[in-house]
Parts: sequence; structure tokens; C-alpha cells
Amino acid sequence: MSTDFQQAREALGARLRELRLSTPGGRVTGPELARRIGWPHSKIYKLENGQQTATSGDLRAWAEGVGQPDTFEQLESRLKGFESHIRSWRRQLAAGHRPVQDSWNAEVSRSQTIRVWEESVVPGMLQTADYARHMFLRYADLQGTVRDTDDAVRARMKRQEWLYQGGRRLHALMWEAALRALICPPSVLVAQLDRLTGLIGMDTVELGVIPFGASLKIPAANGFWIFDERLVIAEDWHAELRLDDADSIATYSRVWRTLRESAVYGADAHNVINTARRELNAR
Repeated sequence: MSTDFQQAREALGARLRELRLSTPGGRVTGPELARRIGWPHSKIYKLENGQQTATSGDLRAWAEGVGQPDTFEQLESRLKGFESHIRSWRRQLAAGHRPVQDSWNAEVSRSQTIRVWEESVVPGMLQTADYARHMFLRYADLQGTVRDTDDAVRARMKRQEWLYQGGRRLHALMWEAALRALICPPSVLVAQLDRLTGLIGMDTVELGVIPFGASLKIPAANGFWIFDERLVIAEDWHAELRLDDADSIATYSRVWRTLRESAVYGADAHNVINTARRELNAR
């Protein structure tokens, strides 16, 4: 869990404790507040110590339980402030992958220029439907979430319409590992590689590949997307991280530019992709 996220959660917990100790009728003990709200008393201490993330409903119940309902909006504002940046997959995928894809589509539609780095998968906006389908199935199995695969694939394919609108530009970078990772059947990966070669030279797409043999100034780490200069979305195993502060955007932009120095483009990228395709066919 991110240090900033945990610090924000602990700060919210401290504010909850402060409200419990300063109720209009005098301080209230944890067990008493739990009884008023109808919770196990352990939940009171988990929230106050930053060991559990409150929901909006939890905060409303707390504000009313301590006799200070007017503090709810302030508490909810704090919650939205840090939850908008760290979005756990458990919560996001509770209703399946389609809602997450719709959220991404909204961000894409707002953007004119997108820069992306992926170290082991083909970027979503360049995926074939079959490749995307296998990606969604893999993650549904991993997270134990609803399988709304067809809806999710349709939403991801819908996003690709952005590539055919004038004035837009996708700058995509990927490591050669993304061309070789068999997270789908070989036949599906072959079709995906053909799709990539067809995108080279398209006026709205700049496709760069970092070959395995290229010299790297920094490690090829987790993938991320930069939307204009207003938002970065990075993904980890437990959560999606959304960053909109200037310092973070500048850091990720610097990382992207540094990785770009090791990439090949045009005919050279075409050769790297075709080599991966030939070796895949030879298996």
C-alpha cells in the first residue's frame, strides 16, 4: 500500500478519534460508539488506527453516532481526496471489468495526446479483440471477479475509435517482452503482432519497441499512461494509481522520455516485431 495513501488513511482515523472524544455530550468510548452504530467494537479501532478504509456510509454513521452529523461532508471530502488516487482492484472490479473500461474510455475521450509504456503486454488501445479477451479472462481468474468478458472487450474496442479521429496522437512504447509473452494462444498472439505492424506509419500512432538487446538507462518497470499533462494512471497488482499533481506527472514524463531513448521506430520496430512473429511460428 502506498505510503501517501496510508498516511491519509491514518489522518482520517485521527480525525474520527477526535470527533469521538469531543461529542456534544462528552467523550464517547469506542465500545459505546460501536453500540450506537451497531458495529463490532473492533471496527472502531481499525478505522481510528488507519487499518481499514472507511466507506462513505461508515463516515455518515460515525458523524451521526458522535452527534455531529454536520461533519459528514468534511469527512467524505477527505475520503474522496485519497481514494480518487488509489483505486483498489477489489473495489473497482466488484461489478466486473466493463465499468473500469468505461472509466478509462472517459479519460481517453478527454485527451488529445496520450503516452503509454508497457513492459509485458500490448497496450489496450492497440489490442485485438481476441488478445483483449484473454487478458480479461486472466485477470478475472486472478482477482476472482465477475466474468463480463464480452462487455469488457466491446468497451475496449470502442476506445480504439479515438485512434481514427484527427488531431489525436498516441505515443506507445513497449518492451520486446510484450511481443513474446504467451498470455494467449500462439495464434492469437500472431494476429496481435500483425495488428501492430499494420499500425506502424499510421498518422495518429507512434509505436516504439525497446529490443531485448537495447541499452537501458533505467529498469523496465510497471506500465503507465500519461493523459495530456493532466493525469497519470499506473497499475500495480493490488490497485490502480491515479496521479494528477504536477510533480508526479513530471516524474512519469521524465521516465517515459528516458525509456524512449532506447526504443526503435519505423522499419526497425517492424523488424523486431516480425522477428518475434517468425520465432513464434517456428515453435
